[in-house]
Amino acid sequence: MAGRVLLCMVLAVALGACDTRADDPLAALGPDRLGGAQVAEAVDGLEVGHRLMAAGEFDLALSAYYRAAAQQGPTVDVLSAIGSANLRLGRLGQAEQMLRRAVERDAEFVPALNNLGVVLVEQRQWGQARHYFQAAFAIDSGRSPEIRENLRLALANLQDSGYDDPNNDNNFALVRRGDGRFLLLATP
Repeated sequence: MAGRVLLCMVLAVALGACDTRADDPLAALGPDRLGGAQVAEAVDGLEVGHRLMAAGEFDLALSAYYRAAAQQGPTVDVLSAIGSANLRLGRLGQAEQMLRRAVERDAEFVPALNNLGVVLVEQRQWGQARHYFQAAFAIDSGRSPEIRENLRLALANLQDSGYDDPNNDNNFALVRRGDGRFLLLATP
């Protein structure tokens, strides 16, 4: 816990050091005043969240992304970021829900498409994963080696599962038993 607090303090100092208006020590303070005191401008929660994700602090990143959602609304960037943080935390259901919402908002947002594919791979839903990876790959024009590798993995696992192989050795027959009932029988 103390490490997280220290990391937040370091990030706050680092963000303050990034201000290009160093000649005016009050330039980082916003124009709004409350009772004569100036209030600092809010730090972009999305940017803070991205930095925390890069540092491996996924819980803190998720909190920053929720702050961004409160400030900016549920944009495709925010929804995708929340989904990605949930994915890294192993919360696949929540990740899938947020990433699907992001894709609904923008069907060509490559990070959301790719990360939704990753969630579906984790759930062993190879066909759906392939669909999202193919869409991300096409929109990205094949430039991202990570998306290419994700697509290759999904295709390989889809073929291994037997669902994509029209010449599989599974011999089954569907037999009608009357009154809308069917029986699946293995044939020799």
